[in-house]
Amino acid sequence: MSNYHTTSPIHSWPEQERPRERLLKQGPQSLSDAELLAIFLRSGSQQHSAVSLARQLIQHFGGLNPIFDCTLEQLTTFHGIGHTKYAQLMAVKELGRRYIEQDYTLAKKPFNESKKVIDFLRYQLQGEKREVFAVLCLDAELCQLNFSTLFYGSLNQCQFSSNQFTRHVIAQHASQIIICHTHPFGHAVPSEADHHLTAQIQQICNLLEIKLIDHCIISPTGSFSFAENELI
Repeated sequence: MSNYHTTSPIHSWPEQERPRERLLKQGPQSLSDAELLAIFLRSGSQQHSAVSLARQLIQHFGGLNPIFDCTLEQLTTFHGIGHTKYAQLMAVKELGRRYIEQDYTLAKKPFNESKKVIDFLRYQLQGEKREVFAVLCLDAELCQLNFSTLFYGSLNQCQFSSNQFTRHVIAQHASQIIICHTHPFGHAVPSEADHHLTAQIQQICNLLEIKLIDHCIISPTGSFSFAENELI
C-alpha cells in the first residue's frame, strides 16, 4: 500500500478503494479484517488513516479477538484509540453476541451438532479472564430456553453450588442441558475436578429426569467435549 493510503483520510481515497463503498457494492466478505475494523473506528489518528490504524491494532494485539477482549486501559494505551473508539468496539462485540444468541432463541434453531454448540459457547464466553461455569438449557427439541453463567471462580477454580444449579434448571423447565466451563489461561483438558463435577451434575440430572447432553471446556487454545470423548 502506498504511503498516501497510510496517512491520508479515507474520504480522500478513490471511491472504489474506500472500505464502506466496497462493502456496499461487493459485500462485507470482500473486506479484510482491518478494513471491517476501520469502518467501526470511523476515523484514524493524525498520523494514520482508519485502515492503517486498524492494521496496526491487529498486528500489535495479534488478531481481532484479542482487540475485542482488551480492557479500556489496555486499548487506550495504543496511540489513536480513546474512550470513544473503545466504546464503539465494545458495542460491536456485544451486538454480535446478542445476534448469535437471538438467532438461536428466536429462530428456534436446534443445537443438534457439536460444532454449533462449541461455536455458540465460545462466542458467549470469549474474553473471560476468570473461570466461569455456564448452563445452556434446552427443550425436548434441543432448542435454547436459556443460557446463563451461574458461577464465577478464581483463575484456577470455580465454586459450584448444587442447590443453585438445581433451582436454575428447574426454573427454566429444561428437558436437556449442556454445561460448560472455561480454562481462561490453560488448555482445554479436563482435570480430575472436572471429571468429579461432571459425575456430580450427572447424578443431579438423573434425579431431576433431565438429560445431560455434554460438558464442554472452552479455552483460548481449543475446546473439549465430554460427549465426543465418550465420557458422558
